[in-house]
Amino acid sequence: MTYPDDEISVVQPAFDELARLSFAEHSLESVLHKVTELATRILPGQPIASVTIVADGRPSTVAASGDLAVRLDEVQYRLGSGPCLTAAASGRPAGITDTHTDGTWADFAAEAAAAGCDSVLSYPLPVQERVVGAMNVYARGLSASDDRTHGLVSRLAAYAVGPVSNMYLYETAVERAEHLEAALEYRAVIDQAKGILMERHKLTADQAFQLLARVSMETNTKLRDVAAEFVLTGELRER
Repeated sequence: MTYPDDEISVVQPAFDELARLSFAEHSLESVLHKVTELATRILPGQPIASVTIVADGRPSTVAASGDLAVRLDEVQYRLGSGPCLTAAASGRPAGITDTHTDGTWADFAAEAAAAGCDSVLSYPLPVQERVVGAMNVYARGLSASDDRTHGLVSRLAAYAVGPVSNMYLYETAVERAEHLEAALEYRAVIDQAKGILMERHKLTADQAFQLLARVSMETNTKLRDVAAEFVLTGELRER
């Protein structure tokens, strides 16, 4: 699709801004808000966006820039069909040009139209990233016959899906690293508590762990917290 020179001066800078998004300055949620902000510069229809991730066969919305996007994502999850699920599963863009007339996903289209959404585009996340999902753009007030507008929506999604996917993968990696670090810390304090018990009461490693586990169960306290308190105070809060 080609654009007049005066349109390129507005459209291309918006896409260039997407390409310059920095992980250090944004979260997944703020990237989506940026996508929406840029979309309002170049599109009619007050577009909003969301990201669907499918894990273990179950879809969920990991981020959204508006409540309407969350509601319409969840309608598709409930129905088991719709553009976002189709794009995620097929790896190809899927959409509804006009929710008032489209018959492909009739039940979803009817609910989307009733919610005030006139047009939908879902764009798959890059398959090479091992993330099954889609970025979804929901727009209000679009003309079903406006090919230029729908071409812009497709181009916007194509540009935005890269930073959105990368930010999701980045945040997921950080979260996993934090969980691993926490797990290692918890293991260290439990091992330290076990060592003290083994030395003080001449217990085996298994006996020391069972003692900590019993106190945890009897006091309804997490095992790591029992161990941390024991290491700190030298006392077990047995009931």
